[in-house]
Amino acid sequence: MAGRSKVIQIHTKLGVREVTRDSVLFFPHGLIGLDDKREYVLIPVRENSPFLLLQCITDPGLGLLVADPFPFLPNYNIKLEQAEKKILRVENIRQIAVLVTVTIPRNLPQETTLNLSGPIILNSTARIGLQVPQTDSKYPTHFRLVDAQRQETP
Repeated sequence: MAGRSKVIQIHTKLGVREVTRDSVLFFPHGLIGLDDKREYVLIPVRENSPFLLLQCITDPGLGLLVADPFPFLPNYNIKLEQAEKKILRVENIRQIAVLVTVTIPRNLPQETTLNLSGPIILNSTARIGLQVPQTDSKYPTHFRLVDAQRQETP
């Protein structure tokens, strides 16, 4: 990688950010509906927030709000087929991170939803990502966080 800067500046919805080249995630198939956008980074929205920005490094206008679903739904379960594991180069389950997209309607934070039917799976070691639709999923596309809180309450 001679001649390539290890730190790159990217433009995001949160302003200009510096990220390391090593933090770039490659999505060999892009994301659903975004097949040609393949390089992203994860940027914390703010300190102590459960939300991250999955920011496309080639398109400043393309940033998806994402979160780890497990703090909200500890029993969330995804299915990965062997072909998907191969694309992700999974050698060990500990390499895997799961993210879901988040929608927060303007001025209605209580209506925040998680897309549980289209999780984004990352191999944090290989820096490869893949969106894996859960076709036979019992989980909805728009799962309200207030519903998750109700499910966890005995």
